Amino acid sequence: MTSTYDTLLSRLQSAFDTLEAGADPVLRTSDRSDYQANGVMALAKRLGRSPRDVAEDIVGRCDLEGVATLEVAGPGFLNLTLTPEFLAHQLTQLRSDPRLGIEAVAMVKTVVVDYSAPNAAKEMHVGNLRSTVIGDALARMYRFAGHHVIARNHVGDWGTPFAMLIEHLVDRGEGDTAFTIGDLDGFYKEARTKFDAEESFKERARARVVALQAGDPETLRLWRIVVDQSIAYLDLVYQDLGITLTIDDVVGESFYDDMLSDVVTDLQVAGLIVESGGALCVFPPGFTNRDGDALPLIVRKSDEGFGYAATDLAAVRDRVDNLHADEMLYVVGVPQAQHFEMVFAVARMAGWLPERVRCEHVTFGNVLGPDRKMFKSRSGDTIKLATLLDEAVERADAALIERNTDLDEMARTQLAVQIARAAIKYADLSTDRHHDYIFDLDRMIAFEGDTGPYLQYAHARLRSIFRRLGAPWDAPSIAFSLDTAQERQLALGFLAFPEAFEASLASLQPHRLCVYLFDLAQRLTAFYDACPVLTSEGALRDQRLALCDLAARTLWIGLSVLGIDAPEQM
Repeated sequence: MTSTYDTLLSRLQSAFDTLEAGADPVLRTSDRSDYQANGVMALAKRLGRSPRDVAEDIVGRCDLEGVATLEVAGPGFLNLTLTPEFLAHQLTQLRSDPRLGIEAVAMVKTVVVDYSAPNAAKEMHVGNLRSTVIGDALARMYRFAGHHVIARNHVGDWGTPFAMLIEHLVDRGEGDTAFTIGDLDGFYKEARTKFDAEESFKERARARVVALQAGDPETLRLWRIVVDQSIAYLDLVYQDLGITLTIDDVVGESFYDDMLSDVVTDLQVAGLIVESGGALCVFPPGFTNRDGDALPLIVRKSDEGFGYAATDLAAVRDRVDNLHADEMLYVVGVPQAQHFEMVFAVARMAGWLPERVRCEHVTFGNVLGPDRKMFKSRSGDTIKLATLLDEAVERADAALIERNTDLDEMARTQLAVQIARAAIKYADLSTDRHHDYIFDLDRMIAFEGDTGPYLQYAHARLRSIFRRLGAPWDAPSIAFSLDTAQERQLALGFLAFPEAFEASLASLQPHRLCVYLFDLAQRLTAFYDACPVLTSEGALRDQRLALCDLAARTLWIGLSVLGIDAPEQM
């Protein structure tokens, strides 16, 4: 659906671009919205004119249907007021659009999203949270936009750590007391302790590495036991968190093992390999250490083993050549920034990553505890994701009991899980992903403030209005009058939804959509306070019910594309 609102934006954009090609202003929807003063300021500076003069020039070039007033304010703001008729027309269009103005893309792209990527044979912990939650939200948003998304969970499932685990499995045996999901962390810690303390065990583990890489059948069988238990555990955690990753999305380091020799050979043929200290390296231009010396990307180590660089280069080739990716997103913490920059640079040097393919490292900050240090348990151990979710569910259930909901125990437990997920995910997603954030369950579970449960409650409250009608609402044709400022502000909020979604997706910043949803919820509160719904009568009642229906649909779509449930009742 191409709306009149989109036409308004394009005309205002054209007036701006007429003055200088390449300007990129953004219209923020509000009752009297400024047409990005920074855009006007920047354009004025390039033209050597005053910002107000440029703004007035833009106004003179505009013929905007649906705009009651367009005027210059302050140092160069463009303030506009939309006509009631224009808003009414926009609302009528939105009501008939199941996507509420968000158009599906005209050109479908294949987008590979690499996220979560925990180490197998170790329980997922808080350090895996942000990659998992942010990556899943981006995957959902790309799918909703209409793209073909391929999720990749690049788990660590190969090399010395697994040889160590295999040897420990041999020592313990494969009976009922052997490696299970329930003692995943304990099993790993036992193996690690033996590896560090017992030279004979360490030698056996190293020999097992050779056997594993050589494809020894018995070693591979034991490796499969360890990996299968690990992947089954990961699947349970993803289900508990409401993450869309499945077992089929797991493509670990082992998948690329057979490709690594070809990576080295092809880089050698391309003349990119340099031997340095016995290792085979590529030196991409522009990467230096503090002393100004060129930094190598080590493709094969001096012991002839392969590291992360070779595996990541193989993954790039596979995703471009076999998955036919148009975009590749790597949702990985900022400490890996230089590694991925160098991998992408080498892949482009080798011709494996064509310019047509967008390849981006989606970085994020850390999860901190209340003391603003890395979030850990009181004993100093890394906190498990399952433990966090269990505690969040307990707190959500306690909050529901305190609120005296009329739900039965089963329904209340299911709702507590939905609230816990929302609390954890929204706290993460509502923070600019470049920044750290503090993990504080007391704040995250709250039903007030900028939280996931608050937005869920806003949706449930809207749905309760329709339940109290006592009969299905037939959603008649509505003549929107929007007589109050609160109704008008709510209507303007609906018009901003497509822009908020598109800006969030284009920037790979889910927090922008969160900001929009919280703003919409606040507009709803103002609407409730000023505009009775069920006690209104006739056409006014239907108009306000229609606004409530649009609000509920907007919240439902907005939350769902972030991976957050929108309960019907709370």
